[in-house]
Amino acid sequence: MRGGRLALMLVIALVAGLLVRPATSAPMAPLKIGYPVWVGYGPLFLAEKKGFLKELGTSVEFILMEDTKPRYVALAAKRIDGLMTTIDTVVQRVKPDFTMAAILPMDDSKGGDGIVARKEINSVKDLKGKKVAFSEGSVSHFFLAFLLQQNGMSLKDITTVNMTAGDAGAAFVAGKVDAAVTWEPWLTKGKSAPHGKILVDSSATPNLIVDVLVFRKDVIKARPKDMENIVKAWVKAVEFWKANPDEANKIMAGAVGGWLKDTKVFGETLTGIRYYDAAALKEFFGTKAAPGPGVKTTQFAIDLWTQLGKAGMKGIKASDILDGSFIK
Repeated sequence: MRGGRLALMLVIALVAGLLVRPATSAPMAPLKIGYPVWVGYGPLFLAEKKGFLKELGTSVEFILMEDTKPRYVALAAKRIDGLMTTIDTVVQRVKPDFTMAAILPMDDSKGGDGIVARKEINSVKDLKGKKVAFSEGSVSHFFLAFLLQQNGMSLKDITTVNMTAGDAGAAFVAGKVDAAVTWEPWLTKGKSAPHGKILVDSSATPNLIVDVLVFRKDVIKARPKDMENIVKAWVKAVEFWKANPDEANKIMAGAVGGWLKDTKVFGETLTGIRYYDAAALKEFFGTKAAPGPGVKTTQFAIDLWTQLGKAGMKGIKASDILDGSFIK
């Protein structure tokens, strides 16, 4: 009897120990990130392929979503957690009940975006009265509006033709419009057309067109360590690319895919952008006392879209959609 009772007590103690043992935390679900095919996003794919993210304990899933609007719809519906886009588009989509922030500036355009025009058009002012194709609400719209404003003009001075960047480039090559605001590969195709040339490109507007990684604010709040890990892995990937450009370009081309899957094409397109390394990230945000160029660009985008009646939220400030807290 005493032996049976002792055995029973041991069993009870063992079961009790199992019940109070702290549960091991389950791994977090992969962060789902929507993206269009673009060379500027390469290092984030490189960070995943080389295992830099996994080493830090963060998992991501990239989802190809070419159109801007569906990406934001998916983000709002919580079908994805974040997306890669240009900072100016965030200004249009953020709302009081749909808040998001850019945690990582990825690259800026230094020739990768531009306007192709007929050879007889020699300046932005010469676009007056001409048919200009671009995607309304896109970075092309933003770029064009900026250039027109710089030349004392507005969209009212041109005949606008709303179509995607690819369709705009194709329409120009086919001679259906006088000019098109687009990006590669259509800049090269446009200037190669018998009637075409590049009127102006983003090398003339440094720090204006900036690609960023954006997450909903509820995701940022719930997973701050993952946000920090993504920034760390990005910086490591950019340094790897600097040291091993051929290997890195091959990996990034295959991972980004689409029209950039050819390593040669990827490398050629890469000349039109600048990847942000650790120093550039710090410079982008600057300090509270001395805001960096990224903050100024964001505020300019807010002012411009507000003026055009396209800002998503009244009274929005750059600090509402920029989160530099993960840049160490």
